[in-house]
Amino acid sequence: MKTTADVSMDVQPERLKNLLRELIDIYSPSGKEEGIVEYVEAYLKNKGLDVIRQKVDENRFNVVVLPENEEEVDLCFVGHLDTVTAHDLDNFGFTEEGNAVTGLGASDMKAGCAAMIEAFTVLAERGGVLPPVSLALVVGEEEESDGAKTLMREYSFPWAVVGEPTNMMPCLGHYGYLEVLLRTKGKRAHSSMPELGQNAIETMLKLLLKVTEYITSMPKGVVYNVRQLSGFPGGFVVPDTCEAWIDLHLQPDSRVDVLKAELEQLVEAVDESTSGMDAYIRFESTQSGYRISPKRPLVKKLKEVYKKLSLPWEPQDFRSHSDGNVLWAAGVDPIILGPGRLETAHTAEESVDFRQVVQAARLYLNCALFIKAPLTRKT
Repeated sequence: MKTTADVSMDVQPERLKNLLRELIDIYSPSGKEEGIVEYVEAYLKNKGLDVIRQKVDENRFNVVVLPENEEEVDLCFVGHLDTVTAHDLDNFGFTEEGNAVTGLGASDMKAGCAAMIEAFTVLAERGGVLPPVSLALVVGEEEESDGAKTLMREYSFPWAVVGEPTNMMPCLGHYGYLEVLLRTKGKRAHSSMPELGQNAIETMLKLLLKVTEYITSMPKGVVYNVRQLSGFPGGFVVPDTCEAWIDLHLQPDSRVDVLKAELEQLVEAVDESTSGMDAYIRFESTQSGYRISPKRPLVKKLKEVYKKLSLPWEPQDFRSHSDGNVLWAAGVDPIILGPGRLETAHTAEESVDFRQVVQAARLYLNCALFIKAPLTRKT
């Protein structure tokens, strides 16, 4: 029988690179993942794996691989097949220069998906039954995480590895996420006579200044991004309505309920001190952060795998939101761990070091063989 060290050498870099090339070259923004789902499903079936197509909506599906005894699964590897929209539809595909692979979704997270598929390919080639692990390649992460939510409605499992880009560092902590809508009102007037109106965009800027000053003054800090600012109506008028969308990423131990209350109080105070603002705040999406103890048995075993593969063990916090938040809310303990750097994701220069993709495939493979802890299908 092969040892784990022998099996880890069975990862085939050229096959893995060809797979990554195919995944990147298939355009799969959230909501339009049909092509990549069909490709991945056919690829896994061709490798001898039993594939479940889990319906998310009329035309969209998750791809799930379960072992023969689906009642006894220890760990689920979770990746998302969708990307953000392309910066340039004529130039989004796979390119390589040296060890750098560039393309839409290269790091977020087609590299992680390719590494997981390669690990399961090697498991299938070994013959016999699969270890007690599962693979779930989901859709919709970049928008509403509807793929992960659908997965959780039908399956439950105690642990997950989510292949988001972490530069191969294990993330035992995960930031929370708060999506905020702010709205201000004004008075419409002809654009050539702004003195007769009240510009809702200008009042919004005053409100945003107060909100961002408050956020940056917080002792532990919050990562914020003003994602969108829109005035209504358009045209040659002074706008009487303005909306701003803000993304807030909160450290794992942050009290989201306290932050919500303080933001509501701040908006109310600014509104009362500004004539005609009519300020409004709504929290559109809330996802809790979390931190997994390094003393947990499965985490200790993962640390052993790192040592075996001579990888540095430097646990970190994942700074963005991901399907990990959805899994955590459903009772799963997700470790975020994958090739690539988060800072290149969603940029025109998105890239991944292919050597890390190979490392990830070997790491996932060893995790599948070493880590035990049961995935059961909900009835």
